[in-house]
Amino acid sequence: MFAARGFVVAEVNFHGSTGYGQKFTDAISQHWGDYPYEDVMKGLDVVARLPYVDSTRMGAAGASYGGYMVYWIAGHTNRFKVLVDHDGVFNTVSMAGSTEELWFTDWEFGGSVYANRALYEKWSPLNFVGNWKTPMLIVHSQLDYRVDLSEGYQAFTAAKRMGVDAKFLYFPDEGHWVLRPRNRRIWWGTVLDWLEVHLHESAHP
Repeated sequence: MFAARGFVVAEVNFHGSTGYGQKFTDAISQHWGDYPYEDVMKGLDVVARLPYVDSTRMGAAGASYGGYMVYWIAGHTNRFKVLVDHDGVFNTVSMAGSTEELWFTDWEFGGSVYANRALYEKWSPLNFVGNWKTPMLIVHSQLDYRVDLSEGYQAFTAAKRMGVDAKFLYFPDEGHWVLRPRNRRIWWGTVLDWLEVHLHESAHP
């Protein structure tokens, strides 16, 4: 779907993903903001050198943890012209108190937020909002119990207060995934249009 609009699509197999053994998958635990981020940036350095890629017009999109990474990217680099965040973790502390999967946050941050608050704060995108400049589309759903809707609201509020060009797409009848056919059409249309608006050649001479 992205390629159909003329985009080159790059998916970096960063620390935490599968395919390189359990140790590589587990490496993301307690390292949300460094290993995967470094891998993504290095991977894009390689992609940017390809002759058919315009490295001056790059965007980033992610969902769930990928959404977390989009918020993290917003606070740590300006190399992207546009961002898309779907059901991402914005405030690791509030996420720990609202997710239905408590094992998840305990494993990823070395214990509960009450016992290991410093690590939650270290990797929280909330703490780097002051650096946000990149236009961002935020998508979140009412029935998402993995990453609560409030994470999206907090991020959108932060973006608007920082003067960032931001848009919020809300689904009252979806969860962590957008599954209903008509909603999926809205999702793809909104996401692809947002990317086109900010990556089109005429927008960035």
